[in-house]
Amino acid sequence: MSYTTAAATSRHSNKIPPRNSIKCWNNQIHPQEKQTIMSFKRTLYAIATFIPGVSRLRAKGTGGTDSARYCYSVWLRHLVMARKSGLNTAPKVVAELGPGDSIGIGLAALISGCAEYYALDIVEHADVRRNVKIFDELVALFAKESPIPGEDEWPKVRPKLTDYRFPSDILDKDRLRLALEPRRIDRIRRSILNYRSPDSVISYQAPWHEADIIKQGSVDMIYSQAVLEHVDDLRKTYHAMYEWLNQSGYISHTIDFKCHGTADEWNGHWRYSGFVWAIMRGKRAYFINREPLSTHLGMLQQQGFTIVCNTRTISESRYSSDQLAPKFRTLSGDDLVTSDTFIQGVKSVTDAA
Repeated sequence: MSYTTAAATSRHSNKIPPRNSIKCWNNQIHPQEKQTIMSFKRTLYAIATFIPGVSRLRAKGTGGTDSARYCYSVWLRHLVMARKSGLNTAPKVVAELGPGDSIGIGLAALISGCAEYYALDIVEHADVRRNVKIFDELVALFAKESPIPGEDEWPKVRPKLTDYRFPSDILDKDRLRLALEPRRIDRIRRSILNYRSPDSVISYQAPWHEADIIKQGSVDMIYSQAVLEHVDDLRKTYHAMYEWLNQSGYISHTIDFKCHGTADEWNGHWRYSGFVWAIMRGKRAYFINREPLSTHLGMLQQQGFTIVCNTRTISESRYSSDQLAPKFRTLSGDDLVTSDTFIQGVKSVTDAA
C-alpha cells in the first residue's frame, strides 16, 4: 500500500485501519517527516508544561540509579579513577549532586567505608522502599567482591575503565571486613529508614539552594553522574563545591553534553535559538543548560580548582560552527566534538595554602 493510498483510506473510512496498514504507512514516512513529527511533539509538550500540574503529571524517573548494579558500577568507577589520579580512595564524608531515582550511589559509598553522605537534589525522587531494596543488593555485591559491571551491561556509562575486576587494591579484605560489620550496616539501614534522625549518616536535601547547607571545609569528595549539564547556575554550584571541600578534598564528575532527546543529532541542541530553547524548556523544574566543556573548565579554574583528570568522549559532528545558533558559533573545535567528559579536580595549591 502506498503512502497516498493509506492516507486516503484513513480519510474516507470510519473504521480504524488494520494494524499492518498502520505499520506500512509508518514505514513509508520519510525520515525527515518523522523528525518533524518528533520535534513537534517535543515542542507541544514543552508548551503544555506552562499549564499548572502538567510537568508533575508527566514526571518520570531520572533513570539508572534504580538499579543496584548501576550504582555499584558508578561508585567503583569513580574510586578507580581517583586512584589513577592519585586522589584519596577512602573518603569519609562524601556529597552527591542530583542522586535521582535513588541514593544508591551514595549507599555504595557508605557500604564501602564512607562515614557520612550528603544527597542534594532539585526535585525529590528517591523513596525509602526503593532505597532499602537497592541497599540490600549492594551489600551482597560488596560481600561477594563482584566485578564492576562494565560496557557489556552499561555501554553508555562513563567513565570507561581498562579493567573491570573488583578493585581489591582499594577495597582490601581488612577494609571490607570493617565496612561490612553488621552493626555498621544496620546503622546505615536505619539511616535510610529515617534520614532525619540525629544519628543518621545520611542527609537528604531536596531542593537545595544555598551553600550553607553543608559546613564549609567538611567534605572529602563531591561527585555527580550526568547531572551538571542540568544545573542552571553553574557558577554558584561550583563555588558551593569549593566551599564544601576540605583542603585535600576533590570533585569527581561525569558531564554529558549531548542533546538528551531534544534533537536528532547528539549536538543538535546547539542549533536552537534562545527563544526556541525557552519554549522547549517550558516550565520544567530542570532541563539541560547546553553549556559546553569549555564553560565548565573555565568556571572551575575561576573558582580555584586544578583539573587532574579530563577524559573526553569524542563524537563526530555533522554540523560546522557556522551552522549553530549565534550563541554557539564561537564554540571551539574541541567543544563541538566533545559529547561527554569525566573530570576530577582539587583545590589549587595557592588557594588551599
